[in-house]
Amino acid sequence: MWAAVIVALLALILLIIFILQNQQPVNVLFLGLAGSVSLGMALFIAAVAGGILVAAAGAARIIQLRSNARKIRRTHNKT
Repeated sequence: MWAAVIVALLALILLIIFILQNQQPVNVLFLGLAGSVSLGMALFIAAVAGGILVAAAGAARIIQLRSNARKIRRTHNKT
């Protein structure tokens, strides 16, 4: 358990260093919205958004597989 905590803290420290080293402002355009944000934060936000999309797709697939398994068990138990 402590190894996971140490790895997570190390990853957090590296992420903070990355964001602090990439403070150049960049213009961001998304769906007609425009703004200026630091490069490190823009990349961090993009990575988090990508992770959320992957997690949502994975959760939807797990729900679909569980539903199918439930249907198969019901039909198998009836016979």
